[in-house]
Amino acid sequence: MRLHQLEVAVVISLQAGLAAALAWSIGHDLLGNPSPVFAPSAAVGTIVAALGQRARRTAELLLGVGLGIATTDFLLTFLGTGFWQTGFIVGCAILATLLLFGRGGAAVGQAGGTAVLLATLAPAQKDLEWPRIVEAAVGGAVGLVVVALLLPINPMRILDRDAAPVYRCLADQLREIAAALATRDQQRAVRVLDRLRGMGPDLDRMHQALSGAEEVVSLAPARWRRRRDVERFARATVYLERVIEHSRGLARRSAMALQYDERIPPDLPAGVGDLADAVELLRSEHRAGRPVERTHQRVRDAVQRAGRAQALGLADFGDAVVTQLRTAASDLLRAAGCDPSSANREVRNAIRRGEESVRGTG
Repeated sequence: MRLHQLEVAVVISLQAGLAAALAWSIGHDLLGNPSPVFAPSAAVGTIVAALGQRARRTAELLLGVGLGIATTDFLLTFLGTGFWQTGFIVGCAILATLLLFGRGGAAVGQAGGTAVLLATLAPAQKDLEWPRIVEAAVGGAVGLVVVALLLPINPMRILDRDAAPVYRCLADQLREIAAALATRDQQRAVRVLDRLRGMGPDLDRMHQALSGAEEVVSLAPARWRRRRDVERFARATVYLERVIEHSRGLARRSAMALQYDERIPPDLPAGVGDLADAVELLRSEHRAGRPVERTHQRVRDAVQRAGRAQALGLADFGDAVVTQLRTAASDLLRAAGCDPSSANREVRNAIRRGEESVRGTG
């Protein structure tokens, strides 16, 4: 995980350095500015924006510069220059940007910075507005070119880095549920429920990584061949979040079954353990770009064990555990690429095989 993080950090650093150098060169050699500050600043601002937000960051840079120039030019005409005029103009530029965008961001920073620059330097240096706009546009464009053409990040590495904690936590907590059922430890199941509820930050990072990967495969021709992999990952993410929600229900109902001292056949915790294995297999097979048949088989094993447990006899909350496991298994199959009807059919068939195996033995 740390090696993946280091790799991404190194690539972003190289992107920022290259973009700054190219933007300075264009500003100095092509635009004729002996001190091209704005172009490298805009290029770096685009590069260091959060993955998935770089195109929007470039648009915000340009809008912020435009609003800062318009506000400053209008107010300088009436107020003149001075310490209080500078403060008032900067405050008005930021206020106008916040009212238009409704939040902070690159546009607000650029509007404020442009207002400061023009309010303090306009009396000594004339015609700063046009170079500021041109260099901001050049810097933003250079940043996007570097990201898209020269040093694009591998989108699947981004996804695997930030999705790994989600898959790992889900699999670990499913195994904790299985262990709680096997050892009849009700408090262990309750602790699992708390941990699953605390997965919000990991899910947020995974969504941000997905947004960044989608941006990369949209902008970078060298990564267009990974579009299908990213789309598959995006579909899987929708159903994976449902599996997490079902796992919370699984933990809750397991705790209730243990609280009321219901019978727990060994096949039930074994089935939950198989579901945990299926979660890990799904991640590894998606990462490798392989068919997900092993994931399918392990999900079928989990549901078949649940069917055996149900045929052996369960009370109310034990039945609810099986129902929750079936629902989670169906959504995990959808995350693996099954359509809803096929996923439900596989689950029904696996449950029937588990029940029939008990009746046949009887």
